[in-house]
Amino acid sequence: MSGHGVKLYVNEFSKCETDARLDGKVALVTGATSGIGLETAKNLAKRGAKVIIASRNPAKLAKAKDDIIQYGGHTNVFTRQVDFESLTSIRGFAQETVAIEPRLDILMNNIGAVGIRDGLTEDGLHTMMQVNYFGGFLLTFLLFPLLKASAPSRVINVSSIAVILGQIDFDHWNDVGQYASFGFYSNAKLAQLLSTVEMNKRIEGSGVSIYTFDPGMTRTSIARYFESNFVKQFLKIFGRRTDAVVKLPVFLAADPSVANKSGKHFRDCKEFYSSWYVNDTALTKKLWEVSRGLVGIKKEEDWEMKLQI
Repeated sequence: MSGHGVKLYVNEFSKCETDARLDGKVALVTGATSGIGLETAKNLAKRGAKVIIASRNPAKLAKAKDDIIQYGGHTNVFTRQVDFESLTSIRGFAQETVAIEPRLDILMNNIGAVGIRDGLTEDGLHTMMQVNYFGGFLLTFLLFPLLKASAPSRVINVSSIAVILGQIDFDHWNDVGQYASFGFYSNAKLAQLLSTVEMNKRIEGSGVSIYTFDPGMTRTSIARYFESNFVKQFLKIFGRRTDAVVKLPVFLAADPSVANKSGKHFRDCKEFYSSWYVNDTALTKKLWEVSRGLVGIKKEEDWEMKLQI
């Protein structure tokens, strides 16, 4: 990328710089051992937030914690293990969070992967779909009561331009061998986007805001999943710098100006077109209900049922 091109996109991200502080706030970032997740956690901690980072690898979590502390000089950083290939693990993680934390102000759903096995999890869901969609859906659902009790609070879902290639086929979206790895990823990201829109409708007035954002192709994004040296080199040269991209999720997590933008999709520090499917209210409603069923929302977990009583 030319020097002019680098300055162009870095300046674009300067539009969402914010001096907002987060003292006294609690932020949870999943998949925060590298890339956007780690850089976001660093930034939130530096602004005064208590930061909880979550992943399944204890060694990577320990290193990430040290990196965050060294970056901002704040020691209010905690690690917790969770495996998104197991809904039982996610439930245990959510229960532990609710039991330990008196509040939760920011939830950033950053965990995602391409190129993992083409098979089913112990929960009967496709591994790619569970890691990239169903796991985050369940975690957000389970933590919503705590987010509501801490309102105003925010949920930030890391999306992808891959949504434009996604499709929602309820009969086959968990079928092994039905799609290539990136196809499953695209479907999962579209489902995440549509469930964000639907959740926003269902939590209106709760004080909880929810957003999606597309970071674009970063230098650390999915290059490691490709064998092609050309792809790796392309992203190394043309990929966006993570330290610039991370300004957007931090902006969505902290800045007062987006408080009334719940349910919106962002790219390059502004609202951005996501998919025409977001206007299909029948589809988003069905997606929500089917997703609830597949992750097995229990009576004691069902805050929607309580709202209807």
